[in-house]
Amino acid sequence: MKHTGTLITITALLFAFSACQTTNVFIPSCSEQIHYMGRIAHSDSTSSFFWSGTSAQINFEGTEVKAILNDENGKNYYNIIIDRDSVIMLRTQSGKKTYMLAENLKPGKHNIKLFKRTEYDQGSTNFYGFELSKNSKILEPEPISNKKIEFYGNSITCGYAVEDYEGKDRPDSIYTNNYMSYAAITARHYDAEYHCISKSGIGITVSWFPYIMPDIYDQLIPLNEKSIWDFSQFTPDVVVIHLLQNDSWLVNMPNHPSFKKYFGNEKPSEEFIIEAYKNFVAKLREKYPDTQIICTMGGMDATRDGSPWPGYVQTAVERLNDSKIFTYFMPFKQTGGHPNVEEQKAMAEGLIQFIDENIIW
Repeated sequence: MKHTGTLITITALLFAFSACQTTNVFIPSCSEQIHYMGRIAHSDSTSSFFWSGTSAQINFEGTEVKAILNDENGKNYYNIIIDRDSVIMLRTQSGKKTYMLAENLKPGKHNIKLFKRTEYDQGSTNFYGFELSKNSKILEPEPISNKKIEFYGNSITCGYAVEDYEGKDRPDSIYTNNYMSYAAITARHYDAEYHCISKSGIGITVSWFPYIMPDIYDQLIPLNEKSIWDFSQFTPDVVVIHLLQNDSWLVNMPNHPSFKKYFGNEKPSEEFIIEAYKNFVAKLREKYPDTQIICTMGGMDATRDGSPWPGYVQTAVERLNDSKIFTYFMPFKQTGGHPNVEEQKAMAEGLIQFIDENIIW
């Protein structure tokens, strides 16, 4: 797949949504011809994207396609995947606008996917639908894959700084790309339906901010306690949990506000950490009684030689005594900062090999 880092310029591809476009073919967000992936909040007129890796795609006959979006802050980046071959980056502006996703395509059948690269802290995006030029035709979506995979993770799973090729680990969201995370790469390898519940800095016992994964894992709209996800809408064959990297740092930082919030003045014991991890996995088991669960860590230094953290995960899983819960530990990449594209690919290769050898789906 050809992957370009070209940013679509707003001046070239931003269009006013006006009455003159009414002769075009509009596919509203509620259309059954749109194939969505991820936790998405749907209403009669819009579908709202929050989580990394959420996407919408259509099959059509025509030479161009646009999307009508209303971005909250103008800080989100999306990948436009054209015919599963070319990947182009789009930055949104705040407010409701129409964006050209692809034009001057060869006449015939095409596929377009709009994929959210960035995390929910960059704001939400309301998606109103796709627009095709007149004389175009919307086609039936491809059948939904019989494989479903869901990830719960931190910055590694988000794809944080994955495209910071200078190795500076910069926080600007232009460098974050969930599409090139090990999670999305693994899902594409299996052509699986993909859900990703992740946030940079999050942990199971403590985070760099005042909430933890057990607080948000069941939310449809992140940080909205009243917006609860209906787990019956998506039952994955495989769940991958990749957490505790942030915990491994913060449990040794007694002056950090989050340490004080969750632990008071005393460092948590190994028993506390093991039980907290076990309890989180048990919550997911309650939601998915038959799903195969892979508990993993790695890439960054929580799996360095001599680290006790993989042992905490192993002990927690052994206590659950569940034949459908597995452990797999990715090696420490031996470099600083977050995994880059090549390192994420290596992580995906290891996970794929483990799945091939251990998971039946």
